[in-house]
This record gives sequence, structure tokens and C-alpha cells, in this order.
Amino acid sequence: MSQPPRQTSTTAVISLIMGILGWTFLPLVGSLVAIVTGHLARAEIRRQPQYFEGDGLAIGGLILGYVVVIGTVLAVLAMILFFGGLAWFAATQS
Repeated sequence: MSQPPRQTSTTAVISLIMGILGWTFLPLVGSLVAIVTGHLARAEIRRQPQYFEGDGLAIGGLILGYVVVIGTVLAVLAMILFFGGLAWFAATQS
């Protein structure tokens, strides 16, 4: 008896698309959606591996999403440290 063909997980495709959009048009929102749907897709694929494929798509979306979120956090931290350092420097000079 033959096994039915596996279909690509829709949430994995959404994760990859939103990860790409997170780099272009929807920086933070797209990345957060890519992270959430990427984890949902991987869980769905692990629960029913005989029906779903697309783990690579989900991982791609996760990587793209996490890189943008981590980059944003580091950029905000760098700005806080930079302007905080300027304020500290100005306060010590007067």
C-alpha cells in the first residue's frame, strides 16, 4: 500500500515569507510573526511527520526572524549606551 504524498506545512511557508518581509517591509512585526509561526510549524511537522514536510522552510523563517530581533535589540542597546555615555560625559564636564 502506498503512502499519500506529504504536503508542505502552510505555517512553515508563512514563517519564511514573514521572515523575508521582516528584512524588507515589516521589520519587527514580520520577524515576530516569523518566529511564532516557525515554532508552530516545526511542532506541527514533528507531531505528524507522515503528513507534513517543510522543516527547512520553518528553520529559515526562524533564523531570519531571530536575526532581525536580536539586531534590533543590539541597536537599541547601542543607542542607549551611546546617548547615556554622552549624557554622563556632559554631566562630568560641568
